[in-house]
Amino acid sequence: MTDQTKRAVVEQRLQNALAARFGEDISIPEGTQGLDALLVQAEHRSLRAYADRPVSGDLLRLICAVALSAPSKSDLQQADIIMVEETAQRQAIAELIPTMPWVGAAPAFLVVCGNGERLLAASRLHGVDFANRHMDQLFNASVDAALVLQNLITAADAVGLGSCPISVLRNHAPVVDRILTLPDFVFPVAG
Repeated sequence: MTDQTKRAVVEQRLQNALAARFGEDISIPEGTQGLDALLVQAEHRSLRAYADRPVSGDLLRLICAVALSAPSKSDLQQADIIMVEETAQRQAIAELIPTMPWVGAAPAFLVVCGNGERLLAASRLHGVDFANRHMDQLFNASVDAALVLQNLITAADAVGLGSCPISVLRNHAPVVDRILTLPDFVFPVAG
C-alpha cells in the first residue's frame, strides 16, 4: 500500500468516526498532518469491560508519567495520580458505586486528583502572600487534573489498554478522601 493510499484510508476512517459521532461530515483540510493521532482520538470509546489479566506496574508507571506530562494551567502541575493497589481501598471505592461493577473488576484503578496545595506551596516558597483565596485553587487544580486525565486516557489507548473515566467519585469525595487519606486541598476528580 502506498503512502497516498494509507493516507486516504486514514482520512476516510477519521471522517467516518466524526460523522458517526456528530452526524455531519467534517472535512479534512488538504495537507493536514497528524491524521493517525487524530484518528485515535476520534475513534476513542470508553470501555467498561476488561480482560482478566493484570497490568504491570511498570506499564502503569509509564502511562502515569506520560499523563503527568500534560500541559499545566499556571505551570504548577496541580494534579496527581493515585494507583489504588490496596484491596481494601479498592473494594471500599467499588462499594460506593455499585452500579459500576467495572470499578472493582478492572485490572487497575487509578484516581486523578486535583492538588490545590501546590499553589499554596509555591506562594510559601517565594515568600508571597497567597492573594487568590477564592476559587483559584479549585479551578486551576481541576483544569490540571482534567488535562492529566485526558493524557492518561490517550496513553492507555496508545498501549492497548481500555479505560473509562469515573467522575461519580466526586459524588463521594469526602469518603474517597478518607479512603485514600488525601492531604488537605487535594481532591478526587475522576477514577
